[in-house]
Amino acid sequence: MTASTPLLATFAAYLLLMVGIGFAAWRSTRSFDDYILGGRSLGSYVTALSAGASDMSGWLLLGLPGALYASGLSEAWIAIGLTLGAWCNWKFVAGPLRVYTERSHNALTLPDYFTHRFADDSRLLRIFSALVILLFFAVYCASGIVAGARLFESVFGLPYAQALWWGAAATILYTLVGGFLAVSWTDTVQGTLMIFALLLAPMFVLIGNGGWHETRILIERVDPARLQWIGAGGGIAVVSALAWGLGYFGQPHILARFMAADDLGTIPKARRIGMAWMIACLLGAVAVGLLGIGYFAGHPGQAADMVRENPERVFIALAQALFNPWVAGVLLSAILAAIMSTLSCQLLVCSSALTEDLYRGFLRPRASQRELVWFGRAMVLAVALLAIWIARDPDSRVLGLVSYAWAGFGAAFGPVVLFSLSWKRMTRNGALAGMLVGAVTVIAWKLVAVERMGSALYEIVPGFIAASLAIVVASLLDRAPPAPVQATHDAVRAELDASGY
Repeated sequence: MTASTPLLATFAAYLLLMVGIGFAAWRSTRSFDDYILGGRSLGSYVTALSAGASDMSGWLLLGLPGALYASGLSEAWIAIGLTLGAWCNWKFVAGPLRVYTERSHNALTLPDYFTHRFADDSRLLRIFSALVILLFFAVYCASGIVAGARLFESVFGLPYAQALWWGAAATILYTLVGGFLAVSWTDTVQGTLMIFALLLAPMFVLIGNGGWHETRILIERVDPARLQWIGAGGGIAVVSALAWGLGYFGQPHILARFMAADDLGTIPKARRIGMAWMIACLLGAVAVGLLGIGYFAGHPGQAADMVRENPERVFIALAQALFNPWVAGVLLSAILAAIMSTLSCQLLVCSSALTEDLYRGFLRPRASQRELVWFGRAMVLAVALLAIWIARDPDSRVLGLVSYAWAGFGAAFGPVVLFSLSWKRMTRNGALAGMLVGAVTVIAWKLVAVERMGSALYEIVPGFIAASLAIVVASLLDRAPPAPVQATHDAVRAELDASGY
């Protein structure tokens, strides 16, 4: 299809705004600390929306509605699991991590935090955690590239190979230029746009269907099973969907937002804002996918055929069918916002790992701040090109790529983060064992149990359990942590208790 002038105008205005914010952030970026973590200066509103927008990538408006459209209400367990996991992450991880990273030599990255938390002079934790970040974020970034390509392919009629580059170009530019501040400021704008789209679209789909009663009849006409909470996968599928919530504890791009909060008092208010935003967005995404079944059952045609071929296009098709081109342009810009917000912070975390944990950690320990910032920008470009190469397959599915990377981080880092913040007896070898066992279990379960044996159990479940056991066993078999490490842990807990957190 050929994009209309209103679509082109709204997309162009949105992209220019994002790039403009990137150049404004350039002027506030004075050091590598600014480029990677914004100088720990984020207030509660920006912290909340930045954490939410960086979490809810293109899968929120493409993958999740597509899963609901294809399988029905049983996929909504993913949204429930994510809500529970996000609340626990805000409640039990955000504050302690903010305090601990500042006390751990002002750690700027997750590998940096692990290194100082366990006084790892061998730097094995730094190397291995940086490699885990690069491995799974390459896949995660590829999911964002695919989502952007799907959008440009559907809206502008571009071939997939060209859509890959157009979808990634603006995100790469403002991340390259503005760093963490650009990513956080644009996340705030993008998060606002996303919630607007996900509240508006379901209301108009419901009106287009003639109300809930008529929508229910249309869905039952397609397949009555689409309205059942337990689908064909049974209880295992429900457990797997709920287990998405476990992934939150190990996502470096979300944890970085907690680390960047201006102080501990910011966290509770940010939690309330962030959770309200997230619940509204997830309800909207679930409604779009479910109501879309009824809409296209009652409105067959080219759009319905497009969605039937690829369910992840359901939001795009509904926006084009129900709204005038100007409003549709704003709604479709929300998809681009979701994609760009997550892809940008993922590129930045990869750049952080390569620059802070490998380049400065091993090659140039005395590099100047200017050198580090420019090397970080070069790494943003390098990782983006790798992600585009991974995403080159036109049959790639957004939700499939996200689920694999989400499980990898959740199992490799999630238990390590939780135990490191709460258990004084945890050791360096326990952390290393947890990362290794978690990452290997996810990869092995995916390759063997899921793809060869047909298991329906999401790989994060065995990965998280195995990593937790490895941490406990390896730590108990190891010598107790050094006295300074235990003293730091006690000081962090004392500060948290004194603040009433």
